[in-house]
Amino acid sequence: MLTRFRVDETATESFRQRAEAAIDLFRTKPGLLSLDFGRNLDEPELWTLTTRWADVGSYRRALSGMESKMVLVPMLSEAIDEPTAYDDAELVGENVPRGWH
Repeated sequence: MLTRFRVDETATESFRQRAEAAIDLFRTKPGLLSLDFGRNLDEPELWTLTTRWADVGSYRRALSGMESKMVLVPMLSEAIDEPTAYDDAELVGENVPRGWH
C-alpha cells in the first residue's frame, strides 16, 4: 500500500507523532512484510507511508479492531485521496477500471 500525505509545515510535528503511533501499531500486525515512511526531498509537505503485506487480507485485518480504529484509521484518513494498492505488474494481469464490462 502506497499512501501519500500532504502536510502543512505548521502541522509537521503533530503529523509525525500520529504517523509514529500508526507505524508502531502497524509493526505489530501479522502479515506486514515491510514498512517505509518518508518525506519528499523536493516538496517537503509531501510524505509517504509504504507498506507491503503478505496478502490483502492481512492489510484489511490490520485495520480492524478498536486500537486500529483509534490510531490507524484517523491517520490514514488524512491521506491524499488516490488509489493506494499496487502490486507486481505481472501479478495484476489485465487491469480494467471498475464499471467497465
